[in-house]
This record gives sequence, structure tokens and C-alpha cells, in this order.
Amino acid sequence: MRKTPALFLSIFLFINCGLLTANCFVFAQEEKYVRVLILKDKPTVSFKINGSFEIDDAQSGKVLYRGKNLKAAITAQKNGISIGKTSFKSNKVLLRPDDPEAVYLESRKFRGNLVFVRNGRRLSVINHIKIDDYVSGVLIYEASHYWPTEALKAMVLVVRTFALYQAGENAVKDYDLTSDIYSQVYGGRIGERYRLNEAVEQTKGLILTYQGKILPSFHHATCAGHTEDSAQLWNIDLPPLKGVPCDFCKESPHYNWHQVSEEKEIREKLIGAGYDINKINEIVILGKNPSGRIKNLRIISDKKDITISCKDFRNIIGPNIIKSTNFSVSLVNGDVVFVGLGWGHGVGLCQWGAYFMAKKGYSYEQIIEYYFPGSKLSGIK
Repeated sequence: MRKTPALFLSIFLFINCGLLTANCFVFAQEEKYVRVLILKDKPTVSFKINGSFEIDDAQSGKVLYRGKNLKAAITAQKNGISIGKTSFKSNKVLLRPDDPEAVYLESRKFRGNLVFVRNGRRLSVINHIKIDDYVSGVLIYEASHYWPTEALKAMVLVVRTFALYQAGENAVKDYDLTSDIYSQVYGGRIGERYRLNEAVEQTKGLILTYQGKILPSFHHATCAGHTEDSAQLWNIDLPPLKGVPCDFCKESPHYNWHQVSEEKEIREKLIGAGYDINKINEIVILGKNPSGRIKNLRIISDKKDITISCKDFRNIIGPNIIKSTNFSVSLVNGDVVFVGLGWGHGVGLCQWGAYFMAKKGYSYEQIIEYYFPGSKLSGIK
């Protein structure tokens, strides 16, 4: 059979599809990249690269070095950056492999390019990577690859959309996202799984928008009854993020939580964050918002009382210790006892809610519409 030329086929499909389906967007799109901070403030970093590569000055674009098959340490020097025994008078260098899957950093494999940024005698490392390769490196840390396909597709959409939203917000910075819980946990190539990559491919080119703009598509593990209004936490007040009731996550393993911490530990963390307190005698809840989460706390101590937002309190103590801002608290024999509901900030997609919706037969489009009412599936522009 005679093959149809690729260019003709692309034009034919684009014209005949209009912009009606997800696949049609692919032909009109330029590949999008994101910049992910994967290491910060390291005096030296080890890496290995297989095959040919190029090192450029990331600011001027000048080629500094070309080579093949290198295993070395990258170190921040007084006047630049050294790679192995070679020094470069540059504060920012770009490692560009010919094979986009050839780089190992601290024994972890990464796709794409790496940028090394010197700040004094410390280095930060930023991964420049195609958006869908990034999504594939995030999903395993947010959902199991054994989850229902429709739940995985919903997760792909929120992860991809959030990354591109952050790229727009941080365009003037060195990076768009971090690789930890404060953005989206990202582990590089090692995190990829076949079923997760399939979900990425099946939703290729699609993101969430509201009124023509990329939606900040937040997500969390378990809302425990009601998702949060984003305006309660950040300067983001949009109808798709006002919060919805959710009975789907009742069977989540994170629906209930219990934490006992020494009073001294809580006090020392607050002092480390700049709060002037002594021994804590009582923690009082000062009001809750419509989703049931705590707004503010009053901490009564021997020295003086302080008032702190519950959001800030959770971040100071640790978001994996105080799993949500929906809790009761008491002091018992020198310990601070928290009994809470849900895990995460509560805004946007409830991941375990999506899991159980998919188990009940809901499609990924229905899941997205439920947690982000009024949002729209759109092609990447």
C-alpha cells in the first residue's frame, strides 16, 4: 500500500477535525517544556552521561564543551562551575545530551536537559523537560499505577494543567516547579510506569481552562467530605475552585488521622519560625470556614498568647505531620494530640474521591466536571 505523506496527513486531519477532539490539538501544537528544580544548594553533584553531549553557557548560548560518555562531579567554584577537571567561567551551564534519556544525576535517571546554576559555593539543578515526560515522572508519586484508568486520566489532566499554569506564573524565574510536595513530587524517569504513560498518551494535548485561561488545577489526597475554597488559602478566587461536597472518599485510607507530638517539639518549631512563646498550655480553635477546616488558632503559653492561621501552623509543624487543617486538638500529659480528617490542603481534585468515582463507572470527564465545575477541556495553546 502506498503511504500517505506525513505532512499531507497532518493537514488533512487538522482541517477535517476542526478543533473538536483531543487528538486534533496535537497537530497544531508546538512541544511544551517545563523547568523543574530537582536539587538545591548542593556544593557538588555527581552525574553520568552515556553518549554524546554538549555543555553550553545557559545565558549566552555559547558552546563551552562537547564530549562523549562522561562520569564526573559538578562543583560550584569561586568564579564559575567545574565539571570533572574542566572549569567554566559561567554561573549557569546547560547540559544537552544527544540522547534525551542518557543522563543520571545522583544515580537517578532523567529525561531532557539539565541546567546547573551557581549561587556562591552552592549549586541548584533544574531539569528542562517536555511537559508529558514531566507528567509521567510525577504520577507514580500521586497515584498507584493499579488505579482505574479513568482516575489516572483525571490525574494526568490536573498534573499537566497545574504544571503549565505554574510555568506561566514563574516565567521570569529560573524554574517553574519544585520536585517536592510544595509543587508536585517528581522523580524523573525512574517513576514511569506503562499504565501511567498510557493515561498520559490517551489525554495528550488536553488541559483544563476557565474563561480561556489555564486553570490552577490543584489536587490533594483526601478531602474528607468537602473540598476547600481556594480563596481561603491563596489569592485565587475562581468558580471552579470554590469547593464541592464529596462523599466519594469515605473509604480512603487517609480519611481519618491521629497525631501525638511532644509539646516541646511543637513549641520549638514555632520558635524556629519566629514566634515568641514559652511552654504551651492550650491551643484554641478560632473559627472554621464553610468546608469545616480551621481558620486560625490561638496558642496560649506561659510567656504570651499568639494567633496564627491554621494554614501557617500546618506548614510550620509539617504537612505530613498535621495532615490537614480539619482537626481537633488537646494537650494531654505534656503531649499535643491531634485528631483529624483528610490529607492535604483540600483544594481541587480529591484523588481518592476520583479513585472511587472511577470504580463506580464515572468517566474522567465526569470526574473533572465534578471537582472543577464550570471548567473546560481545551487544547494546549
